[in-house]
Amino acid sequence: MAVFTASELYDIAVGIERNGVAYYDSLAQMATDQGLKQTYSFLADMERHHVDVFQKLRAAAGTGPVVPEVDEAQYGAYLQALINSSVFTDDQVARDMAKRAAGPAEALQIALGAEKDSILFYTEMRELVPQKDREAVSQIIQEERKHV
Repeated sequence: MAVFTASELYDIAVGIERNGVAYYDSLAQMATDQGLKQTYSFLADMERHHVDVFQKLRAAAGTGPVVPEVDEAQYGAYLQALINSSVFTDDQVARDMAKRAAGPAEALQIALGAEKDSILFYTEMRELVPQKDREAVSQIIQEERKHV
């Protein structure tokens, strides 16, 4: 059974965002079109901002387990499946995916999938973190929606 603490959820969120930074930075480095380079750099900077927000939330988080209002075993398995289905499982995978993208359209399609996955994860996560942190997670969800 997967039971998470708020700190662990923030750690996962930091990892997701760092992997997004690696992906967008790789695309920016490879881009020859100045407009694409600027767009990828902007998205990487937004992901860096999210890393900072989640690190601050993590620093203030408690260490007790998060107890969902549903069956813990099922919900833990569901949340673990969300984590495991992430497009970017680590920063090297993110960089490799950027290199293998057939062009800007495919690169943006991969990014779109990753943004949607993160919105789903953060939406679920928002209900599990302390009430005082939910607004910050909601703001990140809104920023991820803007990326989409």
